[in-house]
Amino acid sequence: MSRYRGPRFKKIRRLGALPGLTNKSPRSGSDIRNQSRSGKKRSQYRIRLEEKQKLRFHYCLPERQLLKYVRIAGKAKGATGRVLLQILEMRLDNILFRLGMTSTISGARQLINHRHILVNERIVDRPSYRCKPQEIITARNQKSKVLIQNHVDSSSYHEELPKHLTLHPFQYKGFVNQIIDSQWVGLQINELLVVEYYSRQTKND
Repeated sequence: MSRYRGPRFKKIRRLGALPGLTNKSPRSGSDIRNQSRSGKKRSQYRIRLEEKQKLRFHYCLPERQLLKYVRIAGKAKGATGRVLLQILEMRLDNILFRLGMTSTISGARQLINHRHILVNERIVDRPSYRCKPQEIITARNQKSKVLIQNHVDSSSYHEELPKHLTLHPFQYKGFVNQIIDSQWVGLQINELLVVEYYSRQTKND
């Protein structure tokens, strides 16, 4: 399954706020927590599915790539869910978004694909590039800076900068200070339910 390119507001009405997908917010009472209209109790499978969908749509990932990350996290040291979130949060496209240099993760991906972003003064054109502590992320040239500023000006989404990042906005420069701590993940998510959703597909790995 490819990246989602359909109506974004439809997703946030069902799943709740997904700032990486869109900076719009769901109307009050319209997200998945309001079940009064249908009167139906969600099954455990549906609850796990919706948590997985939140993760996938927020980080703008194809199903196959998300499953790949779950498998990588399952083989790493530490709790699978926590490692999975660290992998997703340290992707270059997400780092740009968390720095506030783009209004969405898909916007960050576009900048990276078009070679507007430098990591340690080298062009990186892979949104999936996993950033490391002490790396410096900058705009490539003046045109890149203009594009970033346009993203910033058009965004209505603002959040506190996570502690693993430092931003010098007038220089269009960001620093990765350390691996992200779980409390600074940019999405309200129960990662354990995501791991449980994929458990059958990964148990034989």
